[in-house]
Amino acid sequence: MAVTLVNPSGLPEIPIYRQVSVATGSKLIHVAGQVAWDETGTTVGEGDLAAQVEQAYLNVGAALAGVGATFADVVKLTVHVVDWQPEQMPLLLDGIARAAAKLGITPAAPASLFGIVALDVPEHLVEVEAVAVLD
Repeated sequence: MAVTLVNPSGLPEIPIYRQVSVATGSKLIHVAGQVAWDETGTTVGEGDLAAQVEQAYLNVGAALAGVGATFADVVKLTVHVVDWQPEQMPLLLDGIARAAAKLGITPAAPASLFGIVALDVPEHLVEVEAVAVLD
């Protein structure tokens, strides 16, 4: 395995991700920001943050699989949410949990969450980027 996820002492433990990833592989993968499009380019879950988070994570999973990687190879996730408000956290977590259940994974790589003004398509509420490493 090229990625080890760690919660170093002296930092808080966050239930949904680890604070640090250590990558020892030699193939670096950057997944472009994935939104709530299905394979035909149709928006999934218009107006539903949890559904869009789920689809974006499923799309990240598909992108990783397309190059022989999985969420176990992810060293960093970046999540951008339009008009983010902290009270939306349960919707975000619900979408992640639904995607994780479908993918059979626990996405625990270090993650950053950014509230943004807009994405390129007005009906999109979230975009998820990933960086992964393979041996």
